[in-house]
Amino acid sequence: MLKSHLLICACIILFLVSCKKNNKDHIREIQTIIASDSVIIDCNYTFDEAIKGTKAPKKFIKGLELIDVQYYSMDGKIHQGQILTNQRIARDLKEIFDFILKERFPVAQVIPIVRYNWNDNLSMQANNTYSFCYRNVSYSKHAKGMAIDINPHQNPMRWKKEYSYRKDLPLGASYDPKKPGTLTPDNPIVLKFKALGFKWGRNFKRNHDDHHFQK
Repeated sequence: MLKSHLLICACIILFLVSCKKNNKDHIREIQTIIASDSVIIDCNYTFDEAIKGTKAPKKFIKGLELIDVQYYSMDGKIHQGQILTNQRIARDLKEIFDFILKERFPVAQVIPIVRYNWNDNLSMQANNTYSFCYRNVSYSKHAKGMAIDINPHQNPMRWKKEYSYRKDLPLGASYDPKKPGTLTPDNPIVLKFKALGFKWGRNFKRNHDDHHFQK
């Protein structure tokens, strides 16, 4: 008789534990759905859509990867964008954007430049963050997706004094280190890039290209 009671009690305990576990799983699923719904999707390209219209050689295209990243945008909400970049730095950029999200460093938007018809000026005017854009390989790391530009409006490319006859880009942008989304030498995002072996455009010979990082 005692054995029967013990067996019944054991069955009841197992049932309650199972219910509790299932309830936790159910709650976790609901939380995941809520979190997913709260993320604003800035773009959702396929790889073929992200490279459409590029004049890059096939050997360059084969070395590219399209990754999803999340970040706080200027509206204080979490957004999801995409980076078309070189496979060699894709893991680095994922790590950096995980860090950017953790630090709540605001990024205006992250959209492959196909959205702007492969026009760097239009992308900068839209304050867009991007990596791959095929152009002259001799001077641009973007041509192979080995560079990334972040928040061009907060971090404009400024020519040094001897080249002051040239226009700073993007047009109308100004550098103010107090503005959210601005990069400074001691900014954790800059330090993270450097720790992963990236060079910062702030240190170029002819200009301060503050939004630019490359490998």
